[in-house]
Amino acid sequence: MLKRQIKLALLIVVGAMFIITAVGCPNTSQKPNLPKNKQQDNQQKKPQVAGGKEPKITLFISETGEKKELKIEEYLKGVVAAEMDTSWPAEALAAQAILARTFTMKKIQEGGVEKRGTDASTSVEEFQAYDVKRINSRVEQAVKQTRGEVVTYKGDYINGWFFADAGGVTSDSADEGLAFRKEPAPYIHSVKDPGFAITEKDNKAWTASFPLSEVRQAVKEKAGKDPGAVNTVKITKKGPSGRATVIKLGNTTVSGPALRLALGSTEMRSTLLDSITVQGNNLVVKGKGYGHGVGMSQWGARALAEEGKSPEEIVKYFFKDVQVQKVWE
Repeated sequence: MLKRQIKLALLIVVGAMFIITAVGCPNTSQKPNLPKNKQQDNQQKKPQVAGGKEPKITLFISETGEKKELKIEEYLKGVVAAEMDTSWPAEALAAQAILARTFTMKKIQEGGVEKRGTDASTSVEEFQAYDVKRINSRVEQAVKQTRGEVVTYKGDYINGWFFADAGGVTSDSADEGLAFRKEPAPYIHSVKDPGFAITEKDNKAWTASFPLSEVRQAVKEKAGKDPGAVNTVKITKKGPSGRATVIKLGNTTVSGPALRLALGSTEMRSTLLDSITVQGNNLVVKGKGYGHGVGMSQWGARALAEEGKSPEEIVKYFFKDVQVQKVWE
């Protein structure tokens, strides 16, 4: 397995610069080593992959329970095919490929899917979507076009977040859209989502209704708090992009992202809400957009691709101060 093949990195001092390279046995694949040296300006630092060669990964097939080894570029074809409409512009699919590759490498660096003993999994809950049946020539070309390309911020892989539609504007931070506080993500910023003009009708305005009894139970189970009898509801705090970050239900406050997960992210499509009210025995939520709003809007990627933007330009539009770098040929 990829993460068991890594050996100790060798630290080589050249003048005032530190270059860290992952070193391993010949003809084996390794995951990248991205040290954090705070005493140097590493804006241009490049993630190192053993020998600059394409890694092999181990993949858990959740549908069958088997494990298989394959090259990462082959794996990415199944990811891109599952995550984006395969009929969309090539540049949009290619931007998706860059983020999928970045996501994969960062997660492997963090330990992969430990409970499966593999680097990746076909389960969305465990890793990211994967569907080889949807692979077509457009997907294959998108992966080939961006071969080895990843997104970094000051030499480290970013969290390659993406979603369907931002409702007109992306989230100002990972905290606002995802309540993510595990690590800093200064490359996330709020930008206009050009995809809102061409997105599906349901993304422009949606309404969802939830029985209050189910709301109470869902919040209790998923958010870890019992809101009591939900007779009242109020958005008590919004983020810079307008997303609900704190919502009070009954006597309990929960984060907007936590409530969305509790009620179902396909039903409560976003936290960019127009209103949230108690009507009779139901909680009625109205909003726009589809997804957490952090990072790249897929509909926005499509719109930018249709304007003639390159995959790299699309990525840099949604992520601030990042580098798109080629880590293997």
